[in-house]
Amino acid sequence: MFKKPELRFVLVMLSLLSTCSFAAAQTVQTRAATPAKQVKQTETPDEKPRKIKAEPDNAFTRWLKEDAALIITPAEREAFEKLKTNDEREKFIAIFWSHRDPTPDTEENEYRDQHYERIAYANEHFASGVPGSMTDRGRIYIKFGKPDEIEAHPTGGSYQRMSYEGGGMTTTYPFEKWFYRHIPGVRSGVEIEFVDPSGSGEYRMARDFGEKDAFAHVAGYVPPADQMPGGYLRAQDSPFDRIILDHDLQKAPEIERFVDGTQTPLLDDNPLDFDIRADYFKLADNRVITAFTVQAENRDLVFTDSGGLQTARLNILGKIVDLTERRVGAFEESVSTSTTVGELTEARSRRSAYSKVVILAPGHYKVDIVVRDTESGAAGVRHLGIEVPKYEDGKLATSSMILAAKLEKMDDREARGQFVIGQTKVIPNLTGLYHRGQPVGVYLQIYNSGIDQTTLRPSVDVEYVLSKAGREVGRQPEDWRGISESEKRLTLTRLLDTQALTPGDYEVMIRVRDQVSGQTLAQAAKFTVLP
Repeated sequence: MFKKPELRFVLVMLSLLSTCSFAAAQTVQTRAATPAKQVKQTETPDEKPRKIKAEPDNAFTRWLKEDAALIITPAEREAFEKLKTNDEREKFIAIFWSHRDPTPDTEENEYRDQHYERIAYANEHFASGVPGSMTDRGRIYIKFGKPDEIEAHPTGGSYQRMSYEGGGMTTTYPFEKWFYRHIPGVRSGVEIEFVDPSGSGEYRMARDFGEKDAFAHVAGYVPPADQMPGGYLRAQDSPFDRIILDHDLQKAPEIERFVDGTQTPLLDDNPLDFDIRADYFKLADNRVITAFTVQAENRDLVFTDSGGLQTARLNILGKIVDLTERRVGAFEESVSTSTTVGELTEARSRRSAYSKVVILAPGHYKVDIVVRDTESGAAGVRHLGIEVPKYEDGKLATSSMILAAKLEKMDDREARGQFVIGQTKVIPNLTGLYHRGQPVGVYLQIYNSGIDQTTLRPSVDVEYVLSKAGREVGRQPEDWRGISESEKRLTLTRLLDTQALTPGDYEVMIRVRDQVSGQTLAQAAKFTVLP
């Protein structure tokens, strides 16, 4: 039996528990009746859902931090880090390797394969407590490949200093000298020393040739550079030059451009100047004849005797890729120009031209053209961005307008070979320079023009307008008599006489008006008349 005080205490506790249960039930009912909007207002910041950016899978993180860390450019890294989905990252990586593929028309990507082979080699041969790809030797090897020469001193010991190192005998730590004849984007004649001061196999890139000297930390040691009257004997050994070299070696390797597997030549060493242009002519639906013309000055070429004639020879290589770096066309030709010994002087004042026709679909492309003089080795390169036009059915349109150095009508047997378009041989004048009295050839094709059903001839008005300094100096209409082409294609060929023109800059404009559809258009080109 409970005593009265104890009984009284139990009754009070039961009353409190009953009250709390009732209050809790009331609270649940109140919350259930409270609109959702009011509940959100009572949430604390910690209770609100957080917006978390999806992190890339480990494979993509590893690709950026390990696989491509040494060869990715800062701009590429920044772009990759901004991607939000794994699908975007996969596409980025595909484009990354494709941009470095020297033969994009094959299934193999030699650059990518070689890169992973270098990583494997570095990990196998340069590891020293850390993966070989993370060591100084490994990083240089992965970026720039095997050096042209290696001087290895794996145990150190006695060493006869080179004259530029101060001369004399000393004792060294284990070290290696790597020599590269040329590293694109860095310099030619690159010499790098790696020193292992601890003897653990961890070679570190040295900032100067004195770091391998084991006596460097002995009291009274005098650096070899301080022993020389003039200090450093080679400019490349100066502290300032070493800082520049170290900075350049830290950068991602330069992306080399290739044309048919041939590395683009260094134009600064032996340049060859030339002009190039692309012209477009409708062939069929979604097929456009793209004609490339390369023109070089004969005075820049080397002529040698060949069978009694003076002959200059050129190798011309071209590669066409779309915006995804997929190769869609390529060509390689050897061309020559010859003259007699007596006419050589005059021939040097002329130009040599080469033409190549490629069938392309409408769209944007990048073109690399390399021209090399086989005798002198002089070479030039041009990187050209082109847009192949789309010719729509029923819409009045024209081909490229060509100012020609030569226009010649060909018969069926002769209508083939370079510079032949349809039944006409058209040799473009890329410079636009004509001597007074030399005719200016004009070539243009018109597509989707109307036909007069009464005369069965083109119902198109065409006129040539010649102007100088914005002032019209001549006008000629086109005479369609004798034209037998269909309404889908009309060819304009005209020789403009320059005998009456004073020297200066001119513009010729072709104005076209289709009388059936009422459509109009105009094409213009500029040229210069010389005395």
